Amino acid sequence: MRLTALVSGTVQGVGFRQYVQRRARDFGLHGYAENLIDGRVEVVAEGPEDDLSRLLHWIRRGPPHARVTDVQTQQSEATGLKDFHIY
Repeated sequence: MRLTALVSGTVQGVGFRQYVQRRARDFGLHGYAENLIDGRVEVVAEGPEDDLSRLLHWIRRGPPHARVTDVQTQQSEATGLKDFHIY
């Protein structure tokens, strides 16, 4: 499966993407985290549904200096992403 999450709040400049990358790699997921110009972070992750749910839990929590106010999600079929990158 593929999870796309648009994360709002104080999520840029607080290590959010690196935090997501560490968790995603811990769970063996592939994808990326990217800052958007509107202040949100887009997270795209592919892998087993249970592991994606675990990642989503950590996304909603965020690292210590982040403040997540909203997470919009969408699921679709995986496209074969490799590793987990930060853009």
